[in-house]
Amino acid sequence: MRPRNLTKKQTIETLDALYTAAGSLKGREAMKRFLRDLLTPSERVMLGRRILIARRLLAEMSHREIAEDLGVGNDTVWKVHRWLLDSMPGYEDALDGMEREFKKRAFRAEVAYGPYSFRALKQKYPLHFLLFSLADGLSRKSKKKNYQEGQH
Repeated sequence: MRPRNLTKKQTIETLDALYTAAGSLKGREAMKRFLRDLLTPSERVMLGRRILIARRLLAEMSHREIAEDLGVGNDTVWKVHRWLLDSMPGYEDALDGMEREFKKRAFRAEVAYGPYSFRALKQKYPLHFLLFSLADGLSRKSKKKNYQEGQH
């Protein structure tokens, strides 16, 4: 049955089921599986593009640039623009959360792989870390030996 053929009560009940199911999920991986199982690939891409359009609009890119970058029509960009103008807090909340997540990921990548991270320094100056490597090796050997002795 098409959405326009549903009664108001049926629409509310249907959307409540969707929102409750989505709201009960914890974490990115659970949401990813849920959306993958719920939506077709083209629906997922369509929703993802709307979010990307909204990000670019909030970054004050022109409608023409957005349409060219993402390969979408001007009508799609204008629809998302109207949704943002209508102060749809759900969109803005999702975009704020997404920006926070991207900043966290960038920070984690910088800490783990930055030029002054432990990993980078260890690669650049391996001899300086030779004692650490030897100590790790001895520690692993003693743990293995203690484990084997406990087995007998």
